[in-house]
Amino acid sequence: MADMETISIVVPSYNHAQYIEACLDSIYFQDYGRLEIIIVDDCSPDDSREVIRGWLSNVDAQQVSYASRFNEATDEVERTWHKRYERDGRSITFVSNERNMGSTATYNRGFRMTTGEFCSFVVSDDMCHPQMLSTLAAPLREDKADFVYSDMFIVDDRGRIMREFRLPEYDFSRSFGDWYLCGVSTLYRRSLHERFGFYDESAMADDHECYLRFAMGGARFLHVPKTLYSVRSHDQREVGLHSKDRFSALLDYSKKLTLKARAWNRANGGAEQGGK
Repeated sequence: MADMETISIVVPSYNHAQYIEACLDSIYFQDYGRLEIIIVDDCSPDDSREVIRGWLSNVDAQQVSYASRFNEATDEVERTWHKRYERDGRSITFVSNERNMGSTATYNRGFRMTTGEFCSFVVSDDMCHPQMLSTLAAPLREDKADFVYSDMFIVDDRGRIMREFRLPEYDFSRSFGDWYLCGVSTLYRRSLHERFGFYDESAMADDHECYLRFAMGGARFLHVPKTLYSVRSHDQREVGLHSKDRFSALLDYSKKLTLKARAWNRANGGAEQGGK
């Protein structure tokens, strides 16, 4: 792993105690060799912090076993014991905000702590599929792109797949001028933050605003047409950003960003989008 770039993943935690262990497991058990996992809890009112501390204790010590040999002499099936979490190349940091800062400031606190060449964030109730990071890292390592995104499943609280969200091949007009169509299954060069700044803490649609800024600044985007991530549906759980009022404000903000993308595209010789 000496020549393998480190991937930094920020996990912003807020009020997701029942989901965050599965989220963290899905990152820890990626088939990519060098991961920096940074968990930032934003003063969750539930027991998220206790759950995270328990998960960290398990990473250090929990043992599991499997049936490995039938001993004919004793008529017993012997078991082999091993650590549940035993992958090399994992660095894990957990911090808690001293006061509730909001989701975007929490993202930024995590990203300012990252050291890897590539980075992204994973929402604490979502799940990464096992080959997500290795698949998205490949075009970055081959210098084919600066920002890579993939398709996603939308799942409910029972883990049922409600639909598959297949995103378009990257085109500025399609991906930013029609609507924001890059999703949340992403990986990109950390140097983009050094060039263009972190997430705008005044933006309702913080990822949309940030990635549009990357694109208008010249970052190379690439779509990987594989389903590598599961997004938790909020249809029956209208809380936080997905409460009716806040989600309506988020949509209004994204509409403004879409118009901004269309204006930028026209000024730079691009075609009109959406027949407007």
